[in-house]
Amino acid sequence: MGSCEQTIFNDIKEACSPQGKLLYAGHLLQRANHLYPSSTALISSHRTLSYKNLFFRSLLFSKRLASAGVKKGDNVVIFYENTPEFFVAYFGIWQLGAVCVPVNTFLHERELAYIINDAQPTVIVASPTLRTVVDNAFQEELTHHHTAIMSADDFDWQTPEPDIIDAALTSLVEQNVDQESLCALLYTSGTTGTPKGVMLSSRNIMTNAMQGYARFTLFGMRQQERFFCVLPLFHVFAQNACLWLPTIIGAAVILVQKIDRKLILEGLSHKPTLFFGVPPLYGLLCLMRTAPLQSVKIFVSGADMLPDKIRAAFGIIYGRKICAGYGLSEASPVVAVDHENRLAATCVVGKPLVGITCQIRDDEGKSLPPNTTGNLWIKGDNVMMGYYHAPESTAAILQDGWLNTGDLASVDLHSNLAIRGRTKDIIIHKGFNIYPAEVENILMMHPAVFKAAVVGQDEDMGGQVPVAFVAIKQDAENVEEALRNLCIRNLAAYKVPRRIVCLNDLPMNATGKIDKKRLTMPRI
Repeated sequence: MGSCEQTIFNDIKEACSPQGKLLYAGHLLQRANHLYPSSTALISSHRTLSYKNLFFRSLLFSKRLASAGVKKGDNVVIFYENTPEFFVAYFGIWQLGAVCVPVNTFLHERELAYIINDAQPTVIVASPTLRTVVDNAFQEELTHHHTAIMSADDFDWQTPEPDIIDAALTSLVEQNVDQESLCALLYTSGTTGTPKGVMLSSRNIMTNAMQGYARFTLFGMRQQERFFCVLPLFHVFAQNACLWLPTIIGAAVILVQKIDRKLILEGLSHKPTLFFGVPPLYGLLCLMRTAPLQSVKIFVSGADMLPDKIRAAFGIIYGRKICAGYGLSEASPVVAVDHENRLAATCVVGKPLVGITCQIRDDEGKSLPPNTTGNLWIKGDNVMMGYYHAPESTAAILQDGWLNTGDLASVDLHSNLAIRGRTKDIIIHKGFNIYPAEVENILMMHPAVFKAAVVGQDEDMGGQVPVAFVAIKQDAENVEEALRNLCIRNLAAYKVPRRIVCLNDLPMNATGKIDKKRLTMPRI
């Protein structure tokens, strides 16, 4: 696989390097317009756009941004749902050489105010339905008050693109942008504290998109693909898989505004061939039971660990496999995808993408042997520039080009990567390490459980004990005792949760992960 994948990567890199220089990410749409002008770029509930039409609209938006004072290097916030306007704004910003700052649309106005203070955008491009949140954010204690606010919703979409796009418009596309310059600023969800802005350069973005291309081509991906985009576009996983990558190959993207059964079914009627999701989304498809997924060739799960139970249920109901993947915003984001789709545990995410080197290290930074769990460090051109306005946080995880992912992992003798959990989540009980993901996977084996989270609670005498929170079906009875026995039969005694709390549901963040910070610890 290695040499084949490397050859594919080299070929696409050459195709994206006119005159031997790697294409600036902001030129992707212009390239797509040149190569695939009549090919479908976007399919939404309201309209379908060709690459030529999308390029024309994005140029009009570039012109509007330039009139508002946006210039190369400026930050521009995008506060939009999954709509064609998101794409128009995104490429309109990039084409000026400015920096895209896509922001979580579920944020409270106080959280949005923090990002505005930190990013200091020249313009905020906001959806009309989210404008109130933006206005309220400006009522907070902002240190940056000189930001213009505009929408991308007021185009006359009925006006066809011209046969030849005006040279005055195409001249707006900034040509002199350094590959190492900041291109996208992506704020983390803040589940561990104050959100940090992950700085991605054009090289980071182009590299990871091409790495993904090389891996997915092994699946049989071609230009004629239709990418199903229901994950929120403010998240880097969706941007990589449903914005950067399709534009490179001239494929179509089916836009679904949000995770909703009716909207998902409507999107599936357009017959997608590639489906990117998170574990709760696949859980929802299992509950739907009859979603029309026959056209999909590849299912990929990312953003969080895929429980074995969901993969098994999906296989039983739909007769299809889900490919487990792994990544993080700081890596642009994809690190590995198990394209071979073996029947290994879902924590096994396959070999790293071409050009990414992994090391497993102990807490002192020493390399560990195969099949040993330790801290995962990675290196490659996809690794971020650093955190925005946070040199100390950057120095803490970036060392000599190596990124400390903050995840626990192991690598087997065949270079397959297995993710064991977050370093910060590890529970230490009387000197023994307990990895929450291992316990959560056992809890998910019970048919009444549809979500599980294990956290550490401090003991009075020092150390921690595991406590489990589970979301169970409403008609389930006597679940706690059954879960305890299930754990006793499958886990070492010290890993068995000291207490199991059964709830109707568990709190989730906007990226589809259980928000463990919001779980209330029971006293023991």
